[in-house]
Amino acid sequence: MARSPALRRLLSHPWVLGVLGILTVFLMWWLVTASGMVDKLFLPSPGAVWLAGSDQFQRGILVADAVASIQRVFIGFAISAGLALPIGIAMGTNRTICHFLEPLMALIRYMPAPAFIPLLIIYFGLEELPKVMLIFIGTFFFNTLMIMDAVKFVPSELVETALTLGGRGLPILTRVVAPYIAPQVLDTYRINMASAWNLVIVAELVAANEGLGKRISLAQRFLRTDEIFVGLIVIGLIGLMIDLGFRFLMRRSCSWAN
Repeated sequence: MARSPALRRLLSHPWVLGVLGILTVFLMWWLVTASGMVDKLFLPSPGAVWLAGSDQFQRGILVADAVASIQRVFIGFAISAGLALPIGIAMGTNRTICHFLEPLMALIRYMPAPAFIPLLIIYFGLEELPKVMLIFIGTFFFNTLMIMDAVKFVPSELVETALTLGGRGLPILTRVVAPYIAPQVLDTYRINMASAWNLVIVAELVAANEGLGKRISLAQRFLRTDEIFVGLIVIGLIGLMIDLGFRFLMRRSCSWAN
């Protein structure tokens, strides 16, 4: 039977398809747990996870953990993004700076950020600073090199046209280069924000008093898989909201690139 045009338009909408994909996974999850094929210790039901999450929310634990993790991510990533932008632009526009810094950054980029945790604990103790520094180390070099590449791929025709029209120095950077790389910069931040979340969870697993990673670690000790699922789902939802926020910002501030 042929589908109506209205139904086809509805099913082709990205939001509808995305929601259907999520609901399909939850339906399969519910069917598997309801069938009893898997022990609830290994795969709790959606209802059990909901009850565990509701209990943590009512006790204030869930909100406190989420706020602690979000704060660490945003502080560390803000420092990383703020420093990566001017350095990346400088490397992309100046060969001397690029040749001086790129080998060093490429070397450190391949060092796993979690490997720095023992040193960060030795240097800064168990407070907030080592967690923030871990996020900075794990994202700064990627942000910088990706911004550098964005600057390098600015079409030479744009720069030559600006020079022909009398542009020089800073105006070319602000009126030609910056608008061209803005979408790539936002996309770089959007992609590397996921790395920041991975790193904060790792840091909290090692040393933290609160945070979503710490809560997952405590749940693992007592085999509370329902609480582990709560932590994973909350992390995913926060990440999804951040991703959508970056996409919204890109649509509003870089409409010419859409």
